[in-house]
Amino acid sequence: MLSAAKITRRNAWRYYVRGVAFGDGRRPVGQSLKDAQKQAGLPPGRWMGVGLAALGLRAGSVVTERQLELMFGDLRHPDAGRIGRERLEAGAIPGEARRVTALGQPIEETEQRGAIPLLGIDFTFRAQASLIVLWALGDETVRRVIEAAHERAIETTLRWLEEEVAEVRWSSGRKRARPPGLVVAAFKHFENRDGFPLLHTHCLVLNRAQRPDGAWYALDTRRLLRNVVAAGTLYTLAMTTEVCEKLGLATAPREVTPGLRPVMEIAGVDQALIDWSSTRRQRIEQALEGITAQYVKDHGRLPDERARHGLGWWAAQNTRPQKKTPRLLEQLRAWWKASAILRFGQEMIDGLLQRCREDGAAIRVRIGPRVDTMLAAVDVAAIVYTVRRVFNRHHILAEARRHLLETLRGRAYAPGLDTYIADLALARHSRRLTAVLEDRPDPAPELINYTGDFAWPTRWWIAGADGTPPRESSRYERAQVASLAVQKAIRVTRTTLPAMSGEAPAATGAATLTEGHDQGEHDPAPPHAVDHPGRDAALVPKQRADAVHAHQHAAMPQEHLEGRTTDPATWLRTPENLARLAKFTLIVEARRRLLERTQPDPGADVDTPVPVDQRQHQNSGPDQGGGVVPRR
Repeated sequence: MLSAAKITRRNAWRYYVRGVAFGDGRRPVGQSLKDAQKQAGLPPGRWMGVGLAALGLRAGSVVTERQLELMFGDLRHPDAGRIGRERLEAGAIPGEARRVTALGQPIEETEQRGAIPLLGIDFTFRAQASLIVLWALGDETVRRVIEAAHERAIETTLRWLEEEVAEVRWSSGRKRARPPGLVVAAFKHFENRDGFPLLHTHCLVLNRAQRPDGAWYALDTRRLLRNVVAAGTLYTLAMTTEVCEKLGLATAPREVTPGLRPVMEIAGVDQALIDWSSTRRQRIEQALEGITAQYVKDHGRLPDERARHGLGWWAAQNTRPQKKTPRLLEQLRAWWKASAILRFGQEMIDGLLQRCREDGAAIRVRIGPRVDTMLAAVDVAAIVYTVRRVFNRHHILAEARRHLLETLRGRAYAPGLDTYIADLALARHSRRLTAVLEDRPDPAPELINYTGDFAWPTRWWIAGADGTPPRESSRYERAQVASLAVQKAIRVTRTTLPAMSGEAPAATGAATLTEGHDQGEHDPAPPHAVDHPGRDAALVPKQRADAVHAHQHAAMPQEHLEGRTTDPATWLRTPENLARLAKFTLIVEARRRLLERTQPDPGADVDTPVPVDQRQHQNSGPDQGGGVVPRR
């Protein structure tokens, strides 16, 4: 998982220099960063990124406090003191000497325009809850494997950001170029603010990079932030795959919120252990209930996806404990294991890895290392379209990586397979919405809007439990059924068409993935090449059109029918219809009370005046439409 936060000039960078660099703790006043890290047993920060060479830094070297202050506080060269002295000795004035040390436009000029300089972005990488439990309670070998996979997954993700995403911009963003690399300061931490295990790394990405001519300019941070989800799925996929391959494990889906996408966790890790380690999440969820209830009271509706993210951030801030003093990892691991044993027992903790391996072996027997890229493209396009309706390439790429994680269950995959599936989904099952203008250049790939080549799936309702009203199916649930129906139609076509035409069955496009597989050098077809001539012979145009439309009409698979219904009685009990019924009942009761007040008393005199509407009602005959008097 990956989260992002902006580092700004107004004291935000001090939080990173004094707190994040010290294990998210409170560093004693007057103590240097190096001495504080050594005393607390914290690993020092390390420099990462290809862009370090232009600053005279080496990847893996220690991040000093002075370097942090210069680069993430003033956007200046890490060796600004030496460079400035040399310029002063050469006869330069102080202002000119300081300007020479600035990386790009000096920060003072940005502040003079009234703008708040963006110094960098904090990308925080953290592992899934089940991997954190294994890392905290496993032996030394398991800990080293998980930490090594964590670090390599971060390197893989940063390399992808450098090669595919990062851009420098100038001339108010009209001109752009791909930089040689990024400058990143990484700080690895082991615990959350409650003292419970949380393996995570803060990667501070400097908001400066070089143009091809060597000049320093600001990064296109919006482009970086748009790709946060795609980068996070790449990190999760890379880390989980490496851990599962080295330890013989597999993943299994865990539902966190009903109706939303399940989280792929290590099979065999009990939910109770995950809850034990996720103390912050439990506190946030409790606070979120009250905040959501207040939101419904104020707005009269449930929060949408964007509002849920905002309320979640609010709940996290309200429940955030004070900083603490970091402790040695050896002390933390001993305390975590003792706490878990007291709560769950020695046998459960000692047998954790063995249970995970047994469950993983059972899953690996059922799940082969094969990916049908054609069906994967259908699944990716159907889910993204149903969830978002209008999407960009980074949405498709993130979903392709989730698909590999859910399909392979921790098995290794061929490099570049995620990109291939994403491109196939855009080419075959998406329609471009962004128009091409002759007098203007084509926009960047991540700015091109697409929509799915599917009909919009219908809704259904999921029966409530314990007397609660049914809830409407989520977009993700409808997307799953849409995808499964199209895949089912394609599978049927593959098996029936060759038999009808008397031809041999065409290749299914499944990719067999083996460790160290060379992409097609020794095999008859590379692992991604499913669009060979025989593929189109298995699906004629009409059948392709029927398959695209089948998600609305094909029967849902049996395993996806449980708890779902289109029964009219269930529709009547939906929250929307119950609200309409309550409103209608109130209107009827109000009319009844009004009629009771206007009707004459049986014991009253005959001369009691009768309301006009009742006189009309009494004078109307049977031939006047049942007493309804038309208005003139």
